[in-house]
Amino acid sequence: MKIVSIGLNHKNAPIDIREKLYFDTQHVNAALFELKKRFPDAEFVLLSTCNRVEIFCACKRVGGVEYEQLAEFLADFHKVNLNDFREHLYFYCDEDVVRHLLTVASGLDSMVLGEEQILSQVKDSYKLACSARSTGKITNRLFHCAFFTSKKIHTGTGISDGRISVAGVAVELAKKLLAEITKSRTVVIGAGEMGELLVKHLLHVGCSDITVVNRSFEKGNTIAQKRGIKAAQWNELNAKMVDSDIVISSVSTQEYLFDKDKMRGIMDKRQNRPVLIIDISMPRNFDPEITKIENVHLYSIDELSSVAKENLKAREDDISKCMKIISEETNVFMEWFDTIELGPLIGLMKEQF
Repeated sequence: MKIVSIGLNHKNAPIDIREKLYFDTQHVNAALFELKKRFPDAEFVLLSTCNRVEIFCACKRVGGVEYEQLAEFLADFHKVNLNDFREHLYFYCDEDVVRHLLTVASGLDSMVLGEEQILSQVKDSYKLACSARSTGKITNRLFHCAFFTSKKIHTGTGISDGRISVAGVAVELAKKLLAEITKSRTVVIGAGEMGELLVKHLLHVGCSDITVVNRSFEKGNTIAQKRGIKAAQWNELNAKMVDSDIVISSVSTQEYLFDKDKMRGIMDKRQNRPVLIIDISMPRNFDPEITKIENVHLYSIDELSSVAKENLKAREDDISKCMKIISEETNVFMEWFDTIELGPLIGLMKEQF
């Protein structure tokens, strides 16, 4: 048996490439069923977030799944030319796959060092794979090893101390760009986990005029009542955009909420008053073309990396401790993995004797 993985992330692929290969929950299920149909003897888990798309596979060492087949699957599923993203792909095998997954699940490969949201995303991806019955003995053990390692790192090192999430970095960026952020009228689009984190960080830096706009008003209103802010109906979004100084968006959608024409109409009503928009969604909620409109200042998730990197140098000791734990747990897993093929062989030898 062997373990292989293929993927791309925020470090080596721009947002427009990651956007084309992004899987929402429905697409993850469809993709896993298709992979099992093509390769019935293999095991699969698919991880897709705003910063990465990765396929993990366990299969036969001879006659199993090859990297090129997984790359072609990504291209076929999303109807994208493989040559458009081939140069951004990375490939891992066996021990390197294990080390990579443990690093990812522990938040050490994230844009924001030590973030814990990625662990939830890895767990959700594994649950989807279990529901699709695409996992097996090897992937089950591998992902539980990743969960254990992440917990060990976050409880046994200081990597989580002073941790900031993607939402925190977005608010930090807004704070840097607007001197009087506490007086700004802010709209948060989306009331999911990320939306609530955004509200929490905005309140922490002193913002008080915050409105949450969500497709489900009840969900948005729940956060508003919990945090002491305002909520608005989805059909009020355009009006709120006209009145706001800051807009931070984290909605899951397959099409832009605002294209260039729609945004130009809003700016006309604003009488060209400047607006700061931070789009941390995947796929993006705002067409990047709107940056061509005067006084529209749009930042995507990739622009947050410079803010996140400021925290890296002070954490070098913690990173070293974390990598030592990852190395130890990788060795533990590989010791188990190396015995898998020995078991049947020993059984066969016993039969012969």
